[in-house]
Amino acid sequence: MSLLIKNGRIITASDDYIADIFIEGEIVKAIGKDLSVKADKEIDASGKLVFPGGIDPHVHLDMPFMGTFSSDSYETGTRAALFGGTTMVIDFILQTQGKSLQSALAEWRSRSDNNCVGDYSFHMAVTDFNDETKKEVRTMIEEEGITSFKTFMAYKGALMIDDRQMIGLMEEVKKCGGLINVHATNGDMIDYLIAKHRAEGKLSPLYHYLSQPEVTEAEASERFVDMANYTGCPGYIVHLTCEGALNAVRNATRRNQKIFVETCIQYLILDASLYEKNFEGAKWVMSPPLREKKDQQTLWAGINQGLVNVVATDHCPFMWEQKKMGEKDFSKIPNGHPAIENRMELLFSEGVAKGKITLNKYVEVACTNPAKIFGMFPKKGTIAVGSDADVVIFDPQEKHTLSAKTHHMNVDYSGYEGWEVTGKVKTVLLRGQVVIDDNKCLVEKGYGKFVKRNKVKQIV
Repeated sequence: MSLLIKNGRIITASDDYIADIFIEGEIVKAIGKDLSVKADKEIDASGKLVFPGGIDPHVHLDMPFMGTFSSDSYETGTRAALFGGTTMVIDFILQTQGKSLQSALAEWRSRSDNNCVGDYSFHMAVTDFNDETKKEVRTMIEEEGITSFKTFMAYKGALMIDDRQMIGLMEEVKKCGGLINVHATNGDMIDYLIAKHRAEGKLSPLYHYLSQPEVTEAEASERFVDMANYTGCPGYIVHLTCEGALNAVRNATRRNQKIFVETCIQYLILDASLYEKNFEGAKWVMSPPLREKKDQQTLWAGINQGLVNVVATDHCPFMWEQKKMGEKDFSKIPNGHPAIENRMELLFSEGVAKGKITLNKYVEVACTNPAKIFGMFPKKGTIAVGSDADVVIFDPQEKHTLSAKTHHMNVDYSGYEGWEVTGKVKTVLLRGQVVIDDNKCLVEKGYGKFVKRNKVKQIV
């Protein structure tokens, strides 16, 4: 099957021009003005933007948490992602303490394999670094194509590793050509504040926020940056939210250190005042929590300064009934909110349409940088001859309203209910196949492929 996309305004991280794209099989075969080729199907993209499929490198689908599971399965989550212009996601495998990385991979594959509609890969969260785990790092990178390893500086007793384990893991990952992702918050301090607030009978969602003040993220980010500098291991801070944490990264540049930084769409456009809505604030209970207006300004500036490299979602949805597990105690509210479908449109509407970022920067942080950092470029993350034909055709003028009534995520509320957005995903191609058109999904679960990733070598 061949396909010709005509007259679209093609946007990559570096380019902006009007041309045709000829696709054959799963890849882009030619790009040029007025291509004289015969194709089985033609799409006229006049007046539309044409950019690479989005890559969301931070999602949690079908994830076990607090005795329940996140409500989007690999099928519903990757389908919703496609509707929103995201053609690939990277999920997190969580190692069970006392068990191997391989057993964790087998457990996650039992849920993901043959169930994804869009393409996917995994990060491996190491929660128990020991001599046996150490031997598995090279296997994960060289045989499984899983080149990034997540660590938690919080959630003691379940996910958290100490600094000794962190250093050991960093040294091994560096040696094998991988990357360390980190959840950088001071778990001990947060646990103390949670216990203090509970003892004082302060149990509403507001105290989730007040138990994780900015200093808990700034201190942990600085500690992680220093450990990465000492070991020479490439480091990536996930879901960075605030000025204090970004300043730790900014300071590191003064000693010529490069740390990759991801923020999430919610931290750019929502703030902590939502926690004052009594229990409704549970919709936005996530870790780290939403921050202040000044932090939004810092993050937008960080994107333009090249300090913030990626905008993801940390998509981890729970039904309202699941959120109500914490109705009488904020510490029992499952953490996470739904955004996998909304990221690309919200980032365009709030960023590009409002003049905060350029179109090229938009593609860079939503598509290209994730592909470069996580070892998939130029197969993914750009529109170029030889790349996978992952393409979004986007109407930059169309206005629409976000709502749980119309979204495709498997969750019964929206974190952005009633939000008017400028810019709409119209058609999506994944590996040369039209997968979304006219607000319909045209492929079944199982179309999504697992993407093996290369060793870390791209400099962003």
